[in-house]
Amino acid sequence: MDRAQRLARLLRVLAAIIAEPGLNPLQLADRAGVSDRTLRRDLAQLREMGYEVAYTSGYEVQEKLNLDGRSRSKKRTSAEQTEIELLKAVAQAMGAAGLWRPVEQASASRRPRPVTTQETASSARPIVLIPTGAGDADFIYATGFDVEIGLYIWFAEKDDVLVASPLEIDRAREQSKATRVVVDRDTYADQAWARLAARMLREKGFTAARVSPNLAAAHLEDLRATGIEVEVDRELFRAERRRKSAEEANAIQDAQRAAEAAVVEVVTNLVEADIKDGVLWLHGSPLTSERLYARAQLLLGEKGFTCPEMIIAGSPESAMPHFRGAGPIKANAPVIIDVFPSSRTTHYHGDLTRTVVVGEIPDEINRMHAAVLQALDAGIESISAGVPGRDVHHGVCQVLVDRGFGTTTIGYEGPEGGPKMNHSTGHGVGLEVHEDPGLRASESRPLAEGDVVTVEPGLYLMGLGGVRIEDTGMVTKDGFQNFTGLTRSLDPRDYL
Repeated sequence: MDRAQRLARLLRVLAAIIAEPGLNPLQLADRAGVSDRTLRRDLAQLREMGYEVAYTSGYEVQEKLNLDGRSRSKKRTSAEQTEIELLKAVAQAMGAAGLWRPVEQASASRRPRPVTTQETASSARPIVLIPTGAGDADFIYATGFDVEIGLYIWFAEKDDVLVASPLEIDRAREQSKATRVVVDRDTYADQAWARLAARMLREKGFTAARVSPNLAAAHLEDLRATGIEVEVDRELFRAERRRKSAEEANAIQDAQRAAEAAVVEVVTNLVEADIKDGVLWLHGSPLTSERLYARAQLLLGEKGFTCPEMIIAGSPESAMPHFRGAGPIKANAPVIIDVFPSSRTTHYHGDLTRTVVVGEIPDEINRMHAAVLQALDAGIESISAGVPGRDVHHGVCQVLVDRGFGTTTIGYEGPEGGPKMNHSTGHGVGLEVHEDPGLRASESRPLAEGDVVTVEPGLYLMGLGGVRIEDTGMVTKDGFQNFTGLTRSLDPRDYL
């Protein structure tokens, strides 16, 4: 953009300020036909030129211009009116010369129009997102930005805004994919995000909005208290988040490779351990779940990933599928290693489980492992686009029953008293480690191309322990693209 165009734009901003003192940033940007980010630069340049234009704290803009904050309702002097008309005329002349769009054209293209009856339908309502804390998957999906607190509103295609705190504004501008990114100090100080959302909606002519099911109840109540009609959209982003793009699939594969490296790190320590009185020792002290967890977390951190809830569970406690692990690791018994790291950059997860035994492998654990491995292969082979998730689960259950074990799924109970699978076969993976679609008995919806799912059969018996093997991959029209390449052996030496 050359000097004449920049001058024309500054004149437009100045004309809008003088014509309508008291506009907030969104309104001023709309009148001047510029983005919010451009407006900030233009106001800074106007200040350098001697005009007293300044943002106040919060979301308002104060325009002094040596007019002492004159109210819009106060009648202008003839000299002031002449100045306004002159500025408008200059701006319009620049537009006519092709250097900038006229005020009326720019405003018309950006000004919110009245909402029609048809547009008040659910799908046309704006989306309001206030994160529940760091890691809010819907907020990250919509904005590309992970933050503890803030506000995002999607009004329409290419018309969305992210409001950040002073603490986060610079990072938001660098990382967010929102069209506009603004700061609000007062709202941050007062934690009044819902009230700000209501005000911004009304400025655009909206009295209704959609929100994520993740929205905190307090924010929901605050929005409704302002008179905004709020719909909790249970389907918000579900279809979009299910079907991964090539970029998302690559991010999940990166996380899966990190998970494999973490499992190998854990197993390497297990192999290096000595057996003393039935317990593993390493470097002069008992090898505990906590020590293995620390080693795995260090490796993940060096690779840019984290997994605070990973499972490294010795036996017999590994019979509880979500037991995280605690205390010394016993020899001659299964150790379940379940790592589901998320990237600190992309926020996408991987998910991987392996079971190993240091020492002598009990016959019953060998039998359980062989059945789980066969069930895993059967589940993977049954996956393709169009297959309902429950069919995959039922096929896995049938293999386990045929091998003499049981499940808690109705119709596939198997014999009483023996090892059973007491969970679903798998789940979707993405910005959350557990998301749509599910591979479970109640899932009648068909799998679709682009779904990324786990397949993780397991068998568990209290007093003995558990065995679980889990791969993660993508559903294709022809089958399952497995993102996992790590051995499934019970022998930890096979991982090295």
